[in-house]
Amino acid sequence: MLERMRPAHLALAVVVAAVWGVNFTVIEIGLDHFPPLLFSALRFFAAALPAVFFVGRPKVAWRWVWAVGLVLGVAKFGLLFIGMSAGMPAGLSSLVLQIQAVFTAGVAFVVLGERPSAIRVSGMAVALAGIGVAAVDEGTSGPLGAFALVIGAAACWGVSNVLTRKAAPPDALNFMVWVSTVPVLPLFGLSLLLEGPSRDYDALRALDRQGAGAVVYVAWVTTVFGFGAWGWLLRRYPASTVAPFSLLVPVFGMSSAAVFLGEGVSPLRWCAAALLVGGVGLASVTRGRREVVHPVDEAAIEPVLGRS
Repeated sequence: MLERMRPAHLALAVVVAAVWGVNFTVIEIGLDHFPPLLFSALRFFAAALPAVFFVGRPKVAWRWVWAVGLVLGVAKFGLLFIGMSAGMPAGLSSLVLQIQAVFTAGVAFVVLGERPSAIRVSGMAVALAGIGVAAVDEGTSGPLGAFALVIGAAACWGVSNVLTRKAAPPDALNFMVWVSTVPVLPLFGLSLLLEGPSRDYDALRALDRQGAGAVVYVAWVTTVFGFGAWGWLLRRYPASTVAPFSLLVPVFGMSSAAVFLGEGVSPLRWCAAALLVGGVGLASVTRGRREVVHPVDEAAIEPVLGRS
């Protein structure tokens, strides 16, 4: 049985899902101002400072902070931002990233020996069918290379979810802030190497309110507020009660992209959304007391990380 949430807490869960969904539209806006790796580096820099001075020392071993920071911060968000910069639409990105649930289950099976139930396997198969439909749709309207990069980001997210599960941080916000410190220098370094000092300098010199607002949103609203609120809810309710709200992320993601960016949603994309969200929802079904749904970051999402 799912524990009933108080109305205010239910509203908070929906707000977090909305924040994470709109995040993809804000990323698209930010990519108009910054090269992708520089934008990702600025996101983590702003999320880490000055918050790192107020959350106390890490409550898990440093190896977990470094591992999650590199896999989630550098690999996952680096691939996501590059993929979106290469032409992957914001709304579709918010949808395709949900396949991380399948990668999480696969990595957990290999690394942790967690055997998924038959109904969970069925849900993952349905979700994969949704990704196939989305790939067909993107193949007729956009670059498949960018689509593949976002799939790669989802795979990295799945790995980071299992690492986070192994780390078992008692304080999600503390963990997220310290994880955010790890990708800053690697991403800045990769940006200088791959995107070039002159391109980075031009982007920073041309910084305006819209660009600064995009950095603040993806850092403070999506990461600090989103993960903090999500972790707060998880400390008060079972994961199986909170986790299903993450299925609202692509709903808000596709809707905000349509409203603010004018992205169209084809019939094939609606079909992909129904299959993917339905499949992830089916894969999240718990049976008895022994199975526990482990929600994801942005996350946590972003949200466990956001998500994005």
